[in-house]
Amino acid sequence: MNKIITVFVLILLSVQSISSQTKISGKVTDQKKQTIPGANILIKGSYDGISSSVDGSYSFTANDTGEATIAVSFIGYETLEKKVRLTGKDIVFNPVLKEAFNELKVVTISAGTIEASDERRTTVLKPLDIVTTAGGLGDINGALKTLPGAQQVGESAELFVRGGTGAETKTIIDGMVVNNPFYSANPDIASRGRFSPFIFKGTVFSTGGYSAQYGQAMSSVLALETNDLPDRTSSTVAISSVGVGVGHNHLWKEKNMSAGADINYTNLTPYFNIVKQAPEYTAQPQFSGGSVNFRKKTSPSGIIKFYGYFNLSNFGFKTPSLDSTNGYKNLFELANTNVYTNLTYKERLGEKWVLNVGASYSTNVDKINLSFDTIRSQSDLSQGRVMVSRGIGKMSIIRAGAEYQYSFEGFNIKGTSYGYHFENRTNVYDNYSAEFVEADVFLSQKLVMRLGGRGEYSTIMNKYVTAPRASVSYKTGDYSTVSFAYGQFYQKPERNFLLNPQIPGYNKATHYIANIQKVDDFHTLRLEIYYKKYDNLTLYNPDSAATLTRTVSNNGYGYAQGLDLFWRDKKTFNGVDYWISYTYLDTKRLYLYYPKEVTPPFAATHTATLVFKKFFVKQNLSTGFTYTYASGRPYNNPRNTPSEFMSQSTIDYNSLGVNCAFLKQIKKCFAVLAFAVTNVFGQDQVFGYRYSYDLQRSQAITPPAKRFFFVGLFLSFGTDRSKDVINNNN
Repeated sequence: MNKIITVFVLILLSVQSISSQTKISGKVTDQKKQTIPGANILIKGSYDGISSSVDGSYSFTANDTGEATIAVSFIGYETLEKKVRLTGKDIVFNPVLKEAFNELKVVTISAGTIEASDERRTTVLKPLDIVTTAGGLGDINGALKTLPGAQQVGESAELFVRGGTGAETKTIIDGMVVNNPFYSANPDIASRGRFSPFIFKGTVFSTGGYSAQYGQAMSSVLALETNDLPDRTSSTVAISSVGVGVGHNHLWKEKNMSAGADINYTNLTPYFNIVKQAPEYTAQPQFSGGSVNFRKKTSPSGIIKFYGYFNLSNFGFKTPSLDSTNGYKNLFELANTNVYTNLTYKERLGEKWVLNVGASYSTNVDKINLSFDTIRSQSDLSQGRVMVSRGIGKMSIIRAGAEYQYSFEGFNIKGTSYGYHFENRTNVYDNYSAEFVEADVFLSQKLVMRLGGRGEYSTIMNKYVTAPRASVSYKTGDYSTVSFAYGQFYQKPERNFLLNPQIPGYNKATHYIANIQKVDDFHTLRLEIYYKKYDNLTLYNPDSAATLTRTVSNNGYGYAQGLDLFWRDKKTFNGVDYWISYTYLDTKRLYLYYPKEVTPPFAATHTATLVFKKFFVKQNLSTGFTYTYASGRPYNNPRNTPSEFMSQSTIDYNSLGVNCAFLKQIKKCFAVLAFAVTNVFGQDQVFGYRYSYDLQRSQAITPPAKRFFFVGLFLSFGTDRSKDVINNNN
């Protein structure tokens, strides 16, 4: 009897199941009405489902009853869900899938901006590119000078971009301004940047039209982002022809915290004994310094980072005086102390909000001894910054933030250069604050707009200004984009004018940029045209008595316009990576003591660079060269009339740099033996001219030596960079 009842119940359940089955069918297409084969269609929470056929059609039977959800998915498209009621009656559902936002395919803002190692965006130069670029000698700014827009100003380490002065380019680390990013240097002799490219994971070189997050830079911003936690514990040792250095970075076994430090010492005495220099050094250049870093994960998405460095330098030299006929020599001695610290915190707040907070402090002290005078110059900068960002939809984002800077500028000079004992002391304090808001709005996967603005107030200027920014990019193909950018940028006058009793107001620049870019895994092609208008530039009367009592105004103006071209190829030739950059620049300005609007002395009309790298895998050998050409730059001959101001030009600039490196893994030690030479052919390079007070004598401004040689051995324990080199050249 029980068996009969069991069989009867099973028959009833089977009949009920058959009677409650629901047939679901249709065709899967995209928004362009193209069929999608292989899409997955299923009832959520069950095993009922099927994949679409070649023509996009599908049909299957659902065994459940009641409320249910049909989910349709396919790679590269957004998942589509539809609620239905399963009653046994046939359901026809024709899903139309939308293409998903893919961060690798989505359009990015590119006008005016060159990404130099942020893998999420367009990559042009990585840290390894920077240190292997011949002629750059491992310096970030040296390598960036091979990119379009940058000028070859050999007597200064600063970045001169698109007709702007070196002071118009600002360096940013983790959102915080670096007040003195270069070593203090001799007059008319270039120095280096103070930090290594390997401490950064992101390098964004903006040649114009940059984000509203940053300000106080009329021409360009170099925004650097430090590394997060390292992959492993490692140590480094460096021994070179100019100095030594050691470093260690420790990663805790939980892999949620790391700390590191390094120290280095440079003494050019042995090198100068071999390679003679033009200046007569009274104290051979010596540099010492070090850095510390700390990283701590506070959550899966949160991290605290501290980075700080200190530098000490000392040197002195004598040069023949143009105003003396009896062999008198002018003295210049400099002792520099520089400290920079940076503390940042990043955390995700919920699913859509991200918080970024930062603080930094820096101080730079120069003590200068001249033949008759002594000068003490000090610059201090304290900063605080907060930014919140919120995701909107799939890819859009809005950012808002504020920053505050407290700066001190001190200048003290005393001596007998005017025939009597004197002392002049000037101290200037400024409270600078800024607010910004900016949104990246994706109108589609191919079209994005960035709209923003920035407000700035300086107590020393006693003026509030607003600076709108806007850009738009459209993806014309799988690898190509067209972009446009506009922005207004304000900047306080240069430091020597802040020390003047009469302080001029803000300088201003307005940027207009159009860009075409095509980038794939092996090639980069960029073509950019721009126009930059300068207003309110600082002018002063050249007949004013002394430097610190000049009569100044904001009646200056100017413009810069031109074209930048960049081509990089990593595929055509096996193991070869090369790039070509070209800059055409037309710029004039009326500022400082200029009697009329002219091309300034730091601007060359034509600049071109060829960088070539070849890696021999079997020999573990990396080689390369960099050739740079720049047309002659204007200079002023005071013997000429005012109508001929800046009418003469220096000779064209030519330089060939070569380097090679042998890489070897020795057990747990990765070793690199490197060799580099700048200006291999010893070509003459003239950056301008000095003149005596009576204009009877002149002297060309040239490098201290025609060539620079470098030999170094670098040992890394715990990190194998040979794979980086191989991958970087393939």
